[in-house]
Amino acid sequence: MVNRERISLTIDKSILDKVDKSIDGNTIRNRSHAFEVLLSKVIDTNKVKKAFILAGGKGTRLRPLTYEIPKPMVPIKGRPLLEYTIELLKKYDIRDIILSIGYLGDKIKEYFGNGSKYGVKITYVEESEPTGTAGALRLAKPLLENCNFIMINGDILHNLDYAEMIHYFMDNGAVATIALTTVSDPSKYGVAILKGNKIVDFAEKPKAEQISSNLINTGIYIFSSKIFDYIPNKTFSMIETEVFPQLMKDGQFYGYVMGGQWLTAGTFEEYEQAITEWKGL
Repeated sequence: MVNRERISLTIDKSILDKVDKSIDGNTIRNRSHAFEVLLSKVIDTNKVKKAFILAGGKGTRLRPLTYEIPKPMVPIKGRPLLEYTIELLKKYDIRDIILSIGYLGDKIKEYFGNGSKYGVKITYVEESEPTGTAGALRLAKPLLENCNFIMINGDILHNLDYAEMIHYFMDNGAVATIALTTVSDPSKYGVAILKGNKIVDFAEKPKAEQISSNLINTGIYIFSSKIFDYIPNKTFSMIETEVFPQLMKDGQFYGYVMGGQWLTAGTFEEYEQAITEWKGL
């Protein structure tokens, strides 16, 4: 846990009223926590400066659209889906971005280049064949093994408050924290059960009768470099089924219930919903 020291402050009541309005009992637990989070946003205590984005999927459920366009590049309101994620990361001063590419990866490289036009640095890790979510991360180990970092699925739209999630991650001091949200039909996603702040059970696309929570995995994670101790040493592996169970067993798996908007574009139905409902950053 993070070391803390008790202090006394005299605060203008109008400011205090605004602070109290941010308390939701979940992401902001109490007045003390509210001040800590707000201060962390203006003081450079951000210990997470890198992001790893999974952008190598074939997007088979979006064919024929993805015969010519890689899934992270499908247009949302005139811009590639992936562009919104990169701009959100920059907003929170996360400017060192690694893109894992594979299928039609040259089109992603051609569009984003080295990231300079967005004010970020982009490095590419290329898969010759699909390696799974854990396999892709293993390939990026030389770029990430000495730091905390964010990992994001490349086919989502979100406006998550990364400053709050990073603070939550640092506060817990665990190997892994994933962002969770609620949906009406959890069966299409990875479903998590929380006990306090820890995830104690996780099921990938469970059957209806097995669902006991409406909290689902958003595909947004923060990991410490210790995550690589959990990655199998094989060509193809999945974080959801091969890494999460061991993290839970070791008590190193935390859930952060996010606010804000979250949409995915993995199917045509989801894609159409994203086009209609996305509000932007």
